[in-house]
Amino acid sequence: MAHPGGLAADGCHNDRKNGGRHCHRANSQSAQPRAERVSRSSGGEVYFPNCTAARNAGRAPIRRGQPGYGSHLDRDGDGIACE
Repeated sequence: MAHPGGLAADGCHNDRKNGGRHCHRANSQSAQPRAERVSRSSGGEVYFPNCTAARNAGRAPIRRGQPGYGSHLDRDGDGIACE
């Protein structure tokens, strides 16, 4: 079933309702989902693309001000992400 929303260059996008990522193109990297990746910027800050990645890293829930917190992870805007 089709749904609205843009795709990243890899043919995937974040699934805001269910968490994680899913892909639509046959050439996407579905064997190794991006949800499992955690990156650090050159400044050493932690970034989680979604709550699945934060949970897999043992970092959820994340409070505003803690490393890894991002407003994209805080659906209800209460300052606690991935609760």
